Amino acid sequence: MTRPLQAPVRRDPLRRTPRMTLPPAQRGRVAMGLAAAAAEGRFALQVCADCARLQYPPREACVACSSPRLAWRSQGGEGVLLAHTRLEHSNDPYFRERLPWRVGMVRLDAGPCVMAHVHGDVAEPGPPGPPSRVRVTARLDRAGAPVLLALPLEETPHMHDDPMLREMGADPRFRKVLVTDGKSATGQALARALVDAGAERVWLGCAEPWKSAPGLEALSALPQVTPVDLDLGDEGSVRELGARIGGKVDILVSNAEYLRGGGIESPRGTLNARSEMDLHYFGLLRLAQAFAPALRARAADGVAHACAWVNVLSVYALANYPPQGTYSASMAAALSLAQGLRAQLRAGGIRVLNVFPGPIDHEWNQELPPPKLAPRALAAAVVAGLRDGVEDLYPGDVAQEWRERWRADPKGMEHELAMQGAMP
Repeated sequence: MTRPLQAPVRRDPLRRTPRMTLPPAQRGRVAMGLAAAAAEGRFALQVCADCARLQYPPREACVACSSPRLAWRSQGGEGVLLAHTRLEHSNDPYFRERLPWRVGMVRLDAGPCVMAHVHGDVAEPGPPGPPSRVRVTARLDRAGAPVLLALPLEETPHMHDDPMLREMGADPRFRKVLVTDGKSATGQALARALVDAGAERVWLGCAEPWKSAPGLEALSALPQVTPVDLDLGDEGSVRELGARIGGKVDILVSNAEYLRGGGIESPRGTLNARSEMDLHYFGLLRLAQAFAPALRARAADGVAHACAWVNVLSVYALANYPPQGTYSASMAAALSLAQGLRAQLRAGGIRVLNVFPGPIDHEWNQELPPPKLAPRALAAAVVAGLRDGVEDLYPGDVAQEWRERWRADPKGMEHELAMQGAMP
């Protein structure tokens, strides 16, 4: 059984931080479908559109009928562990530093056999007992490449403390987190969820700290929570905080939001657009310049190393919602910047999680009809996304619907939203 993770000992400041090593990242182009599914926490395999053959490993053509019409379809992943072994030696620097690794062969109920990393709580196959049943899932390793994991069917005690599983995710337990906007309902829900998940410390960014905010005083009373001065619109404020705690942050959550409503033709459209772009786009850029180098430098710093950057964006970043036209545009700009940040931080083993919620249930969305996403539900989804090591997260019914419709027919969705914007 997996041993519970122990709180890391205080690091010796005179000891050199080890350099980050990454797993081999070479994958064929055809395997990108597996990576795209793993980025959203799904396990997908190729299915032939002509003969319905399910196949693994990925190929350019169907092994049964040679058809090139192969689509990626999500799978349940249940199967039987046929055999396993434990690697005690490796010539690769990444695996050598993390030995032993347990790997095995799994026959999926859907048909194919796959090689997968095997969780430590999976029982050994074979006599005298029945073969071990497992659930195969796909995760992204620290180089952004897809790997398969064989997990127990049922949750086990301390399951997420397994070294291999923790390596494939960004569990907040025993880590230090910065939440950039601690005054909003979303920021406070995120802070509480992170504390409940075992975060050692949560810094709460507060712009204009002389202004009170509901719930902030009670949250600040928690021993794990520390308010800090942070104004994303002020480059000096961001750089000062980065110099003070940048070398201690393991997970950064960028959740600042400026939402005042109104379309592009609104009398205050230009003023709102400047404020939205300054906070959502330039604020993220300021954070990246102040904190990203420190996170990359600490990506191999012991058990609770720096591991993740979270951007709370909006589903409106995918397609412009005309009643909130300038807000949608600023979120689209922030998304593009976040994708560039992901590419740069990947070289340091830091995972970037982009979150696309639908309308959040707060004061600026009072006039919108339900369904709306509760801040507490958003926070729970973010913590789960960190543990699962995903890259893109769509919490709530609205976000899920938008994602599916946008993928199926982007142009059709654009026209439908334009019609909504034209309604009186």
